[in-house]
Amino acid sequence: MESPAGSKITVTGSEPQPLQPVDMQPYGCLIASMTDIFRALADESRRELLDRLFADNGQTLSALCTDLAMSRQAVSKHLAVLEAANLVAVRRRGREKLHYLNPVPLAQIVRRWIGKFGDVRLQTLLDVAEERKPKRRRKPPAQSGAGSPSNS
Repeated sequence: MESPAGSKITVTGSEPQPLQPVDMQPYGCLIASMTDIFRALADESRRELLDRLFADNGQTLSALCTDLAMSRQAVSKHLAVLEAANLVAVRRRGREKLHYLNPVPLAQIVRRWIGKFGDVRLQTLLDVAEERKPKRRRKPPAQSGAGSPSNS
């Protein structure tokens, strides 16, 4: 192999490596970022900031600080953690930074961790409900033989 400068590059051990168990998991590329997401969501103050952004997306730092029992610097640090976890996106408008909720990582968590268990639970509940449902008996069809009165 040659580099752009023309010198030869020797690649040792260029044979493909077997996949590790983590690489074979569905959504394997998301696992490292999910750790950051769970860490960000673990703090109640950060969840409060996400709730505020859900209620009114595109807020400035000053607007987010309103009625919070923490300093502006603390809110700024919490927002930095949320940004690092990709839960909050920032857009500049002049001198202001607007903070927006990014729902994609939360949807990934739902799909990866909650969805697969929810389907099983829902099906189990439906099965139990079907078993407990009283079985209806069919009435035998009415006989129109000699024993019944006729309307002639």
